[in-house]
Amino acid sequence: MTTENKSRFMNQAFEKLKNESQKVYDKRFSTSYKRKMTFESVLGWFALMVKYFLLYGLSFIILYPLIQQISIALRAPEDINNPLVLWIPETFSMMNFKISVIVLDYWTALKNSIMISGIVTILQILSTSLVGYAFARLKFKGQGILFGIVVASIVVAPSTIELPLKLTLMNFLGTGTSLLGSPNVLYILAATGMGIKSGIFIYLFRQFFRGIPEELEEAAHVDGANPLQVFFKVMLPNARGAMVLVGILSFVWQWNDAYFTANFVSKMNSDFATLTTKMMSIRNAIQGAIQQAGVWQLFDQDVTQNPLFTSMVLNTSAMLAMIPLLIFYLLVQKILFTEGIERSGLVG
Repeated sequence: MTTENKSRFMNQAFEKLKNESQKVYDKRFSTSYKRKMTFESVLGWFALMVKYFLLYGLSFIILYPLIQQISIALRAPEDINNPLVLWIPETFSMMNFKISVIVLDYWTALKNSIMISGIVTILQILSTSLVGYAFARLKFKGQGILFGIVVASIVVAPSTIELPLKLTLMNFLGTGTSLLGSPNVLYILAATGMGIKSGIFIYLFRQFFRGIPEELEEAAHVDGANPLQVFFKVMLPNARGAMVLVGILSFVWQWNDAYFTANFVSKMNSDFATLTTKMMSIRNAIQGAIQQAGVWQLFDQDVTQNPLFTSMVLNTSAMLAMIPLLIFYLLVQKILFTEGIERSGLVG
């Protein structure tokens, strides 16, 4: 056998061995790869199903009370004891809304709620932003201790300081003048950094101001500005995000407040009430509301003693109190709310 033939034979044998090895490799590893891809596909499909299951489940849990509330509000009062009516009312009626408007003295209470919540929100923003700036930028003795007290005030129950506050307000600044029964009480508390959840707002502003470059302040100081001028002309205009977040939370919490408003204002002055405090006394006003609405003849005289009917009116009243807040959220959520959270020190 010549050298050329030997070389050709060796090449053919090598190619044959190579082809056989490739076939074995393809058969073994392609099957494993296919199995892996199939497993990953099934796993991804299963994860997607679990994700949507949890998403729809949580959505239902969140929306269930609202759907039920709307269903009850649109139900005719005579169907309250009808066991066949669960979700869709047999007879749609706006009677519950009519009775609730009278029970709440809705338009007067709405005006009071908007006035108190709006003024308190503005005062809360001014006072807590100023305190937050002081803790973030100014250096003074006892700063750490005072900030610790501010943080501790977040977890202190309002009832703990109710008595000393009332004693102070009954004899305001030793003048013998009582401020109880007037919404000015809430304005004073908000302006002095003692409003609802003021400790949280101070903390948010402190975190925000600590994130603003110090060079801005230094440039203002070089131009001869004092700390107050730096705050109002440099820091506060740059705190738009934090101001929006604090404004939204302050407005909503004051709107829903029943403790401070009832104990310091409404209980001392029955002529001044908000939607929330009106709801607290709704059980005692249902009978008069039915008579005032001119529909007493449509009900049994014992209907006001029916806890289901009372709950139905209370449910509808809660919807009427909630509608202005929903409108408020819709107006601000796309414009400023997201920016307020991102720039307030809560993320990042």
